[in-house]
Amino acid sequence: MRSVTYSMNVSLDGYIVGPDGDFDWTGPDEDVFRFWIDEIRDVGVHLLGRRLYETMLYWETADQDPSLDEAEHEWAALWNPLPKVVFSTTLSTVQGHARLASGSVAEEIERLRAEPGEGEIAIGGATLAAEAAGAGLIDEYRTMVYPVLVGGGIPFFPRHERRVDLELVETRTFSSRVVYLRYRVAR
Repeated sequence: MRSVTYSMNVSLDGYIVGPDGDFDWTGPDEDVFRFWIDEIRDVGVHLLGRRLYETMLYWETADQDPSLDEAEHEWAALWNPLPKVVFSTTLSTVQGHARLASGSVAEEIERLRAEPGEGEIAIGGATLAAEAAGAGLIDEYRTMVYPVLVGGGIPFFPRHERRVDLELVETRTFSSRVVYLRYRVAR
């Protein structure tokens, strides 16, 4: 069965964006960006909420930007053809290899797991991940923890989550002091 992973950058105090909606502190250095490139290779489909989808729209045409470096071109080449499912009640259309979800996150994940396909089902966006977590559908939590306290904003983890026991699978510390933590849900 295809695993469901939730991966995002997070501040040390647990937020994916600060209280003003800013996430400029998440700019990856070369090593962290290379890590994300390697991670996306294992993804078969990416589920996104509207805000993250709109943030990632940049990559739909970024490969035409002559100022992109080699790693950014590589990311765009992997991201653009990747199937994406966007959950939104306000969007009526999406671009590229994306489609609007027609059901709930749980229904979409079950449908994707039942279809033939390879690669992980990745979730991006805290609101979307909270819904999947509430249904017990996340298999792994992956955080890229940045050495900053932002004091509030959108939390990586939902605040009223049930207890979930985790097994540490992997850690990595980058020269930029960013720490990657990968946990598998203990079942």
